[in-house]
Amino acid sequence: MADVTDHSDDLCGFGNLFASEARPGALPPHQNSPQRVPFGLYAEQLSGSAFTAPRVHNLRTWAYRLHPSAEHGPFRPAVGRGEGWATGPFVEMPPSPNRERWSPLALPDAPTTFLDGVQSLAGTGSPDAQQGVAVHRYALTASMTDEAFFNADGDLLFVPQKGALRVVTELGAMEIGPGWIGCVPRGLRLRVELLDEGATGYLCENYGAPFVLPELGPIGANGLANPGDFRSPPASFEDVQRPVRLVQKLGGVFHETKLAHSPFDVVAYRGNFVPYRYELAHFNTINTVSYDHPDPSIFTVLTSPSGRAGVANCDFVIFPPRWMVAEHSFRPPWFHRNVMSELMGLVHGRYDAKADGFLPGGASLHNAQSAHGPDRRTYEGAVVEPMEPRKIDQTLAFMFETCQAFRPTRAAMACPSRQQEYDAVWSGFTRAEVK
Repeated sequence: MADVTDHSDDLCGFGNLFASEARPGALPPHQNSPQRVPFGLYAEQLSGSAFTAPRVHNLRTWAYRLHPSAEHGPFRPAVGRGEGWATGPFVEMPPSPNRERWSPLALPDAPTTFLDGVQSLAGTGSPDAQQGVAVHRYALTASMTDEAFFNADGDLLFVPQKGALRVVTELGAMEIGPGWIGCVPRGLRLRVELLDEGATGYLCENYGAPFVLPELGPIGANGLANPGDFRSPPASFEDVQRPVRLVQKLGGVFHETKLAHSPFDVVAYRGNFVPYRYELAHFNTINTVSYDHPDPSIFTVLTSPSGRAGVANCDFVIFPPRWMVAEHSFRPPWFHRNVMSELMGLVHGRYDAKADGFLPGGASLHNAQSAHGPDRRTYEGAVVEPMEPRKIDQTLAFMFETCQAFRPTRAAMACPSRQQEYDAVWSGFTRAEVK
């Protein structure tokens, strides 16, 4: 991935203010909305929280742009757009008590842009209630052209699996590829461009509280994702005077209107409501040096709080390359049942608790209290493996975990990539001999 020159501060704690200008002098000094903005730019406040939210949770950015974003006609239904994209409340199917797994999505033969390349797997909650998440996969073969999109239902967290993307937003552009994540806040206009011939990946649509860094507790000051490794993009703008289609998603319904110019015309901005990207290789993994397999919470990169202490609306958890150092123990996760629901994906390599079938670009779903753990082949190897230090390398798996039960979409359950015999990976265990 090529680096993007950053004219803003580090995304420290997600509470600091960032300031960036694409033209010297475009950012008003010492105030956000003077009577007359430099160059005759239009001041606009972008709010990501209620006005009266506590200061530590308040999100807003002042943008200074070529045109007011209110300059557009009425929205009308965008017929045929986003047909693979499901939105809560998820009522098509009940929560599945079965373990589910899907093989990777194939790239489509026809040119397919972001709006039409998203396929929903499962979700919970709803944007109206401002809680829950939806998990999608995408498979793209074309860049968006003269088209922009914004999601009024939730934040979008991109997890690329194959192929790099350039995500253009009102507050600048960021490149993300496999091994990176990128987040575009709710309501911010974006355009997704391909940097390779095709791209596949995962997309978490967060209806609830914005993602923040988890508290470190007894870990102390250092560990997990360091705030200074998150970056917001530098301001950049397009002075384009030609028709652009603007599509929005609200309540799961896609609408569109026409603009006479590019919406990516912010010349300068100041605030803390910004897109950001993060390279997962910077994650500081904490792991055992004695016994047992620590809970996956030690691998949490970002968390969306639910309002209940210690319970997440959504955790984004990764299983990166790491040293496994333990004695008199079992390296993979033991068999377990959780109160949380887990939807996993694999960016590359092999997940250490699965020997076969869990493929890069694939996904698995284990709902609350669904029994799961290592497959038989992994288990049989792990109980006899020497306990010397071992590096788990060339792999990157992740998990979206939520306190609510995932409801799969009807399309996901009927998808040809759904593995009908997934339960078989836990068959054939020999009976324990108790005398």
